[in-house]
Amino acid sequence: MINQDKIEELIKSGEGQNLEFKSSFNNELIETLVAFANTKGGRVIVGINQDNEFSGISINPESVQNWVNEIKHKTSPSIIPDVEILQYEDKTLVILFVQEYPIKPVATRGKYFKRVANSNHLLHITEVVNMHLQSFNTSWDFHVNNQFKIEDISLEKVQKAIDIINQTETKIIDDPITFLVKNDLLRDGLLTNAAFLLFTGKDTVLTAIELGRFQNDTIIKDSTRTKTDILSQIDFVMEFVKKHINKEVIITGRPQNIQKWQYPLEAIREIISNMVIHRDYRSTSDSIVKIFDERIEFYNPGRLPESITIEDLLSNNYKSTPRNKLIADFCKSIGLIEKYGSGIQRIIKYFLEAQLPAPDFRNISDGFMVTIFTGESRKVTDKVSVNQKEKFDDPKDDPKDDPKDDPKEIRLKNLLRLINENTSITLTDMALECKVSLKTVKRDLEILKMNNQLKRIGGKKFGHWEIL
Repeated sequence: MINQDKIEELIKSGEGQNLEFKSSFNNELIETLVAFANTKGGRVIVGINQDNEFSGISINPESVQNWVNEIKHKTSPSIIPDVEILQYEDKTLVILFVQEYPIKPVATRGKYFKRVANSNHLLHITEVVNMHLQSFNTSWDFHVNNQFKIEDISLEKVQKAIDIINQTETKIIDDPITFLVKNDLLRDGLLTNAAFLLFTGKDTVLTAIELGRFQNDTIIKDSTRTKTDILSQIDFVMEFVKKHINKEVIITGRPQNIQKWQYPLEAIREIISNMVIHRDYRSTSDSIVKIFDERIEFYNPGRLPESITIEDLLSNNYKSTPRNKLIADFCKSIGLIEKYGSGIQRIIKYFLEAQLPAPDFRNISDGFMVTIFTGESRKVTDKVSVNQKEKFDDPKDDPKDDPKDDPKEIRLKNLLRLINENTSITLTDMALECKVSLKTVKRDLEILKMNNQLKRIGGKKFGHWEIL
């Protein structure tokens, strides 16, 4: 039960992650209940207007029951809120409360929402799928696929994996088929998605990785492609990278000289392993590796989970949630990864020990990119060269009396488009997408806010943008 003191406390705290005010019952209220059900639960207080004033609401004995029935019929799976009617300052308030639904996501009129700060966000289809899989504590790679047959995988590759595991303290005497069954890679005679990706006997576009050595942003000196099983890809990509980076032989005067590579190989292998293990294999995009003179870019389909920011990643302040739980677990058993969630810290450590700039980690488009740099590169943190800044900020023939902070219409429109597509987009992602510096993005956002086209809701970490 909520008493008057509690109501006053709630009103004072304002709308947030678990609370919203409504002046009347409508479809938006149902959307909010769905968003609460898909997140951590919450309550809607009906009878408070947008100025947080008690407007009250007129109801009859059937009103609330009709609301509950409408909520039930307009949600799938059906949610039935707890209802409480409260009299406050001669005004009638109705409080609707829903708990977090155990099997997500819940929809209303074919749409799915989640609660972010004090607003409801429409879920993309990939978020809908991920939320459903997480409800069952599983992942896409765990599920069997009727399209894959035993004949599609190489049992020799399975045996090779068994031999690798047997080099540790664990001893396996099972044949390949039994091994697959015991590791949930084969169930009821059907291969899981993980089994096919790990041991496919033929090339498949599902695992395609594009590799290129670039002279500059447009001229390619060497390129290749791999579409084999993901275990073989790690060595293949590693060899391509080693082929195109420098190696220094240091004469020590001893029988054995020292070989020093342009980048720490341990870190590169860790990055490549993360690429193939944590890739979103449902995406139609390919993984891409681009090698330049002064940097290497590793792009992978699949962004960070929304619960993890880049800052969380760098500070190791997050709970690891592998996108492909079965693949990650198997790769851990054969020693490809040591511990969930510790790879980023090892990568950073290797570069610090090599006295090289720290790698750059960022969400970009529908994926995640890691960029590593040589000692002479990355003189600015946003990686925008002087030529790029001239191209995308102000042209060389811009009038001399044109102010330096004059934003281009097309850039402002692009920022609004990016925010419309993803209201939680970071400044770093905006800079990368618009090919300008972080300073330019911050300046443009301030102009949009001054023009009442944009505002920021919430804090830096959990807030979001709202187009006015």
